[in-house]
Amino acid sequence: MSASLRQVVSDDSGSAVVEFVFVGILLTFVTLGVLQLGLALHVKNTLQDAASEGARWGALIDSTPAEGVQRTKELITTAVGKQYATNVSAREENWLGAPATVITVEAPLPMIGLWGPATSLEVTGHAAKEVLN
Repeated sequence: MSASLRQVVSDDSGSAVVEFVFVGILLTFVTLGVLQLGLALHVKNTLQDAASEGARWGALIDSTPAEGVQRTKELITTAVGKQYATNVSAREENWLGAPATVITVEAPLPMIGLWGPATSLEVTGHAAKEVLN
C-alpha cells in the first residue's frame, strides 16, 4: 500500500461530527423511551386511583355503584382526559368474604404520547360495602 493511500484510509478528520450525531440520536431515543414509560405508568396509576376512589364512593351506605362509576369518570376526565373515561363499569360481588363494590376501567395504554391501542389497559378498584347493623 502506498503512503498516500494509507494516509487516506487512516485519516480520522470529520469522524467526530458523525459520531456526535449518531450518539445524539441514540440518546434522544433513549430519553424519549424513558419519558414514554413514565407517562404510561402515570396514566396506569391515575386510572387505578380513580377506580379505587370510585369503588369507595359507590360502596358508601347512601350511594350506588352507578354513582361510583360517575365519580370515577369525573376523576379520570379531570386527570388524564375524556378518552380514558369511556369504558367504566361497576358490579357488586363478594370480595375476600365481604360484600363489595368493584369498579373496572378499560382504557388505551399510551404508546406514542397519549395514543395507543384501545382497551389494552384494565384496572380494577375494590371497596367493602358499608352496612348498618
